[in-house]
Amino acid sequence: MKMTRLRVCKEVDQRLIHLKARTGLNPNLLCRLGFCLSLNDPTVPDPNAYPTDSDREINRFTLLGEWDDYFVALLRERCAHDGIALEDSVLDAQFRAHVNRGVLMLFGRVKHLGDIARLVREHNAELEKESL
Repeated sequence: MKMTRLRVCKEVDQRLIHLKARTGLNPNLLCRLGFCLSLNDPTVPDPNAYPTDSDREINRFTLLGEWDDYFVALLRERCAHDGIALEDSVLDAQFRAHVNRGVLMLFGRVKHLGDIARLVREHNAELEKESL
């Protein structure tokens, strides 16, 4: 993945403002959570559904930090699972699509910080069921 800066769509930019107010979490953390939430959705996001029409840009290191390699590995695994080419330009587009879609999903599920803990508990319960 060659992306150095992530530009989100206007709708996601607005949702990040509201989510920060609701939870106190910074946009980079909200984008990480959204990305993971989107990866858990079995449908493939359409990068064309999320135009780069906002002024918000997030530096890749600010967004992913020391976990960059892990996020890229998760994305590569998801793209391989979906039968999507693993070329850098395609990975960049899919990463942006997953972040945008995930923030929109997060916005619909999170009204306050406690809702994030609930999402984690629900996900852990699903994992426990799968392992049985």
